Amino acid sequence: MAGGPVSDRRQMIAGMQPVLQAGEWRFVLVFPENAPQLLGSAIGTFREAEGVTAIVPAELAEELAQTGPDMRCITLTVHSDLEGVGLTAAVSGALADAGIACNVVAAFHHDHLFVPSGEGERALEVLKALADAAGGDG
Repeated sequence: MAGGPVSDRRQMIAGMQPVLQAGEWRFVLVFPENAPQLLGSAIGTFREAEGVTAIVPAELAEELAQTGPDMRCITLTVHSDLEGVGLTAAVSGALADAGIACNVVAAFHHDHLFVPSGEGERALEVLKALADAAGGDG
């Protein structure tokens, strides 16, 4: 990515260019009996003291009787610096003000926001308006 990661708060927000990804995802617990299927399809995992969480296609979770809310993923396409300050607070605050739950996963290049499936389009509009207000293209 040209220029490297962005760390300035306003530039991160203005340049976030949110994209609503296709598909639905579910956060599930991984157990020895379902680990091969879940981990092979997971787009993310996290180990906590209580166990391992995987983010998997909702359809697979349903097949394996893993219950939970279905989520849509919005990727902020700005290459945000992992040490940048304020992007997570700004986007989660804007979504909270709109009454939309948000689970944030930061990866090396981008931040990924998981919102309830029924709120995906509305969340995208909230984020585009936030970017526009910061001087971005949305």
